[in-house]
Amino acid sequence: MVSSAIVIGAGIVGAACARSLAMAGLDVTVIDRSTAASATTARGEGNLLVSDKAPGPELVMALAAAKRWPALVRELADELGDGFPGIEYEPKGGLVVATTEDGAAPLLRFAAAQRSAGVDARELSVAEALNLEPDLNPAITAAVHYPQDAQVHPVNAAEALLASARRHGARVRQNVNLSGPILDANGTLLGIATNEGELHADAIIVAAGPWSGEVARTLGVTLPVLPRRGMVLVTSRMPKRIFHKVYDADYVGAVGSGDAALQTSGVVESTESGNVLIGSSREQLGFDDRLRVDTIAQIAAKAIRLFPFLADQAVIRTYGGFRPFMPDHLPLVSRDHRMPGLWHATGHEGAGIGLAPITGELIAALVAGAAAPCDPEPYSLARSSLEPHLTAVA
Repeated sequence: MVSSAIVIGAGIVGAACARSLAMAGLDVTVIDRSTAASATTARGEGNLLVSDKAPGPELVMALAAAKRWPALVRELADELGDGFPGIEYEPKGGLVVATTEDGAAPLLRFAAAQRSAGVDARELSVAEALNLEPDLNPAITAAVHYPQDAQVHPVNAAEALLASARRHGARVRQNVNLSGPILDANGTLLGIATNEGELHADAIIVAAGPWSGEVARTLGVTLPVLPRRGMVLVTSRMPKRIFHKVYDADYVGAVGSGDAALQTSGVVESTESGNVLIGSSREQLGFDDRLRVDTIAQIAAKAIRLFPFLADQAVIRTYGGFRPFMPDHLPLVSRDHRMPGLWHATGHEGAGIGLAPITGELIAALVAGAAAPCDPEPYSLARSSLEPHLTAVA
């Protein structure tokens, strides 16, 4: 009988895991080597997307999450009250466009495949797309509207999930450094050693985003999670002129690619405060966080191709973040079959914000032995696609 859990990582995925585990009746402790929601979660755009996912296990999880988010927003508001900042959930939908003749047919084929898997993907004429987004470049060649896409403030959402977890008895300990595992004679993980002493629990869940591989190595196992960097531009505030999440079809290819080299696409959306967020880029550089002007220039050029008026808008800041990349492009929500007592909730790459609620509910169900919200097998560490990347124990 599992009665206690330690969650390593206080980003939005760790926060969702903590809330679900605490609601399941477990004694939960969350630790983070820094402050809560200060790393990958704070460097995201808050995307809750189905539009960028091909039919398959990740889309199954995304569709479940899209149904879950509205109820979760209400639950958090009811639990935390008016005095807690809102999470800025906005079910504004997405608009994906092709900007070249060659890109039109692949976009429409992708949307047709998604429709067969349950996605609401509506083909639009150019005139219909311009009716949704009057400032969009009229030279687009195809468009698909995705009403199920939404946006949330990622830090606010993570903090709300943690606050809810606390209300259900969880403890959150920040600035705690992991130094190693506590194992019994059979190799079962009984707890962790930290700079603040030993912590013991029946289940240890690694939810450290792109640092999950490092955490796993510290605990004695290998995990093929790598950091994939992305950059975002933020404009000065303006009257709202962009009403959906709008991106060019190149974004879908970048999401699904395993190429380590730089890939950029135009991704543009407004926030409640009036700023516009502009992305995106993906490249594998380790944890190198130096500013790259060439990357910023490519992102800006592609955004202007979507919305020409942005050429005259000031960019007030840029930021970059690391996403947890898995070699088979699927999240990892699973027990570790090599080390009893160890679990993982990571590997979502850029989809962690959107998939966090279902990830938390799935890990809690698995740990507690309860009914899962979706089939857990595709997200298992024991799946065949990960076998070449694993060794028994490091």
